[in-house]
Amino acid sequence: MKSFEYGDWEIGLKEIGFAVSAMVIGVGLLSLPRDVDLVTYVADGWISILIGGAAAALFAYICAKLASRFPKQTFYTYASRLVPKPIALGITVILICHFLFICIYEVRVISDVAKLYIFFKTPVEIISLIFLLVVVYAVRGQSVGILRLNMMFLPIILFIVLFVYTLSVNTFDINNLLPFFVTPPLNLLKGAQKAYLSFAGFEIVLFYISFMNKPDKAPRAVVIGMLFPIVLALLIFIFSIAVFSVTTREILYPTIEMAKEIFADIGFFERIEAVFFTIWIMTIYNTAAMAFDVAVIATKSIYPKLKKMHYVLIFTPLIYLVAMIPQSYDAIEKYGRVLNISCLVFESIIPTVLLFTSIVRRIKGENKKDKTLPKEA
Repeated sequence: MKSFEYGDWEIGLKEIGFAVSAMVIGVGLLSLPRDVDLVTYVADGWISILIGGAAAALFAYICAKLASRFPKQTFYTYASRLVPKPIALGITVILICHFLFICIYEVRVISDVAKLYIFFKTPVEIISLIFLLVVVYAVRGQSVGILRLNMMFLPIILFIVLFVYTLSVNTFDINNLLPFFVTPPLNLLKGAQKAYLSFAGFEIVLFYISFMNKPDKAPRAVVIGMLFPIVLALLIFIFSIAVFSVTTREILYPTIEMAKEIFADIGFFERIEAVFFTIWIMTIYNTAAMAFDVAVIATKSIYPKLKKMHYVLIFTPLIYLVAMIPQSYDAIEKYGRVLNISCLVFESIIPTVLLFTSIVRRIKGENKKDKTLPKEA
């Protein structure tokens, strides 16, 4: 079994932009309409999504700006120049746990949703194991292979989503969107927080920008990459409210149920939600693979003596065992809440502090490849 093979180890602006989009479009968007509608009224949630999306784009820019100031260097290397080395080590280790937890959460949620819509009689343990093994196949190869895989999968999922929502003319009721601007400002901010957390994952740029051939242009590419998930989230939310109205908050995964509702109304073929979800799995697969890959890259930057495959073999059983711990939906939601806290810290607070330190102390890196940067990247 051969891993992905490519003739170069560097990535361009397209790869980093697609990577950000694919990372953000994960399981979070499946339940986003419900999460936002729980704290807002009628269709005012679009305001919350816009605010949360703008905040996410801003912090994504900060992450990219920080990494682009230290081209060809790993996060651990340049963090050690900005803060004392023990602190940089601690931050990197916690970041490793953070990305592993993202992978754990994606594996478990995707398995539960797959059982709900596709594999009714298959145990969650089997679904999770198979999905994780496919993720491992990608991670064991080059990081460039995963990043370029986004360029193939992401256009497919975007096309399918647009196609599905184009067919919603008969089920779209604009009256369900009225009245406008009835949600209190505090509730809009609560919705914005939920929307912001649904756009989690862009912190991968702290690690992947070190592979770029033009890192100085990374911030712009990253912001553009964030625009696609934000627009997609707005589209999904508005259509969900227009079709399901107030019942949106009672539906666990409105994004998938939307496809089911549309095709049932026009008399297409049965089980379309299973087909739609199968397509969506492709981007969730990339999200899990990139989270796992970044965790390995971060670990290898601390202790580069072991090969990438060794770390993959160490982390794989850990991911699987932790993913299997929750025995109910509420327990899985607790995983999500823990992940939300870590996202707030590692997407906003730490990158902002490090960038501020870099600017104040006027510390920048040279365009020279770090020796700890994985050769198989």
